Amino acid sequence: MNFDAYARTGVDLVNARLDDLDNLRALFPDDNAWMRDEVAERDLAIFRRAQKRLRDVFEYGTSGRDAEAVAELNSLLEAFPVQPRISGHDSSDWHMHVTSRGSSVSAEYLAGAVWGLSVWLCEYGSARFGVCADERCGNVYLDTSSNCCRRFCSERCATRSHVAAHRARKRAAVGEQAPVAAQPAPAESLTPVS
Repeated sequence: MNFDAYARTGVDLVNARLDDLDNLRALFPDDNAWMRDEVAERDLAIFRRAQKRLRDVFEYGTSGRDAEAVAELNSLLEAFPVQPRISGHDSSDWHMHVTSRGSSVSAEYLAGAVWGLSVWLCEYGSARFGVCADERCGNVYLDTSSNCCRRFCSERCATRSHVAAHRARKRAAVGEQAPVAAQPAPAESLTPVS
């Protein structure tokens, strides 16, 4: 099983728009087309609740609240239990699924996402769960940097944030250098001395 791929499905879910069933269907890549075809309106509410709870896990990890991240993941593992099974059609196609046959799309997807994030936390720690530092973004990510220093979900957000900070510093420097307008002399100093 590719636990990193399962963990990334959790990231994809947290970052997804879930306004309607079409948004939910867009969450599933082509290799999970069966999920896209079988997902139903009843799954939408389940995905939205799980999305909020997984966002909490990332926020706990980002703020150093490991015990809370672990508690939330354990609760999610209970709600979406992993029941592995081998699936496929012949000896060249065997692969693992994380839920039993006949599970709903939400049970299958969320069991994998929660399991992947749980394995990720055990392997790398909750400090590797990130929330983008760009105030306009809010996406989550898994920090794969060598020294746990990533702050943005993408290069685009990092660049946008750095450019905005540079422009703000430039505006502040120009504001500090603006000359002070000369004050007019008091009226009494303008009268001639006799």
